[in-house]
Amino acid sequence: MKKKLLYLSVLLFQCAVFAQVQDAWVYFVDKENVSASINNPISILSQKAIDRKRKAGIAIDFRDVPVNENYIAQLKNTSGISVLAKSKWYNAVHVRGLKTDIDNLNSNPSLSFIDAIDFADKRLNAKRRVYSKSAQVSDKFSLENETVDFVYGNTQNQVEMIQVDQLHQNDFTGEGITIAVLDAAFTNVNTMTAFQRLRTAGDLKGGYDFVDGTYDVYAYTPPSGSISHGTQVLSCMAGFVTNEYVGTAPDATYYLFRTEDGKDENPVEESYWVEAAERADSLGVDIINTSLGYQDYGPNYPNYTYTSDAMDGNTAFITRGSNIAFEKGLLLVTSAGNSGNSGVGAPADSPNVLSVGAVDASGQYASFSSIGSSIQPSQKPDVVAKGYRSNLINRNDVMVQNNGTSFSGPIMAGGVACLMQALPNKTPTEIMGLVRGAGSQFNTPDYQLGYGIPDLYQALQKGLSSIEFNSLAFKIYPNPVNSNLFIDFGTDESEAQLKLFNVLGVLVLETVVNNKKGVSISHLPQGLYLGEIQLENETRSFKIIKK
Repeated sequence: MKKKLLYLSVLLFQCAVFAQVQDAWVYFVDKENVSASINNPISILSQKAIDRKRKAGIAIDFRDVPVNENYIAQLKNTSGISVLAKSKWYNAVHVRGLKTDIDNLNSNPSLSFIDAIDFADKRLNAKRRVYSKSAQVSDKFSLENETVDFVYGNTQNQVEMIQVDQLHQNDFTGEGITIAVLDAAFTNVNTMTAFQRLRTAGDLKGGYDFVDGTYDVYAYTPPSGSISHGTQVLSCMAGFVTNEYVGTAPDATYYLFRTEDGKDENPVEESYWVEAAERADSLGVDIINTSLGYQDYGPNYPNYTYTSDAMDGNTAFITRGSNIAFEKGLLLVTSAGNSGNSGVGAPADSPNVLSVGAVDASGQYASFSSIGSSIQPSQKPDVVAKGYRSNLINRNDVMVQNNGTSFSGPIMAGGVACLMQALPNKTPTEIMGLVRGAGSQFNTPDYQLGYGIPDLYQALQKGLSSIEFNSLAFKIYPNPVNSNLFIDFGTDESEAQLKLFNVLGVLVLETVVNNKKGVSISHLPQGLYLGEIQLENETRSFKIIKK
């Protein structure tokens, strides 16, 4: 009798599974015109993306080539199959349909371009090859109801906490850095006065709604009583109200991508996210900020939920996508999550993203902020910023306070953009290292605060002191400097002409300096200075910080 009952239960389970709509990733065996595309990269990437990769020494490869649209069209014409998203990095598409219809894809002789199928419900992948070798890839908002002399107003605490105001004072406000915000609704961003400065400067570049499949990224409006999460996240970085509110990167350039479907929680959102990250890479974006996290898919999709052990930095679809984005030269800043002791979610578990936890105005741990664990291969969270009673601007153009790492994340992302502007020759790995190294508890990290609250001005100082300009032999030291500045020309020349300019471009010092001999700058005010050394046949440039 027990065997019969067991058999019956298994049979009922199988019947139920076959009758349910499932989500899966379908991987393809190849792409078209790979060599031609790589040899002519402007056909698949923007010039800014090509320049960023060349600067970082990152090769343009198979993953940069788009998915074969003919394969996608054939899948769309297959009975019972809906194609919801695509990924060139994975060479795959996200499909939805009955299990029987998805399984039938493997046996359809006209679909021989399919390499592997990976069900979101991992129980359905038994004895099934999941990850493709030929493809060459390896409710979360519940807590979140010219030089300018900024007056920060309501944002003063969250800006000063990470010392990004010191970067602003030295004219590092994110200018020239492009940030892609991957989030939920961006309602009214195109009309709010809080983003007028951004629009006037031409720094709001539009984006795409991957959920609804439209370029009108502002069209979707959440139900009454819900927040426009993306709007509030963007305000942390780009919001500006004279004498009342300043985001952490008010002069950066922004693309907005909606990847989160507020009506449902489903793995297709991970696919939307990866697709958006790919588009960001193609556009030459420097930083991706995301205040989304995935682990528990709730009662509607319990079989899609990741176990705690899966938060290992290389399992979740979105985490593996983040790792590819990092390989492509993007710097990713993500929220650690609002799950407290339940731990960080994906993609914050990746060692290749800067995950940000939350503290209150006094720098104390906020109880909802997700903590790390030994499951993650690196220290999580990485750092923290203000996430309890963060000051934001909502879709009604009203300044409000809300809680969540959704806001500590973009506050930090904006600061990182300013640091990247100040240190344009540093790689994402080096920038993240400087941010971690400037943490308030760098020598004693823990699972609540990670390396602590970073001092981004200190990170700038460390970054400048490690730079040798124009040639390995040319050195300036010490940097930062108190009084006497020494310069090693790296040549046999005995003297050179030195000019120093302040951040407004005003010449403040012009003198002759001797090789390896000190020159006093003790009379200059504290701050950042741009320098030029005129040798016999060349001019060399550098930056210093006067303490």
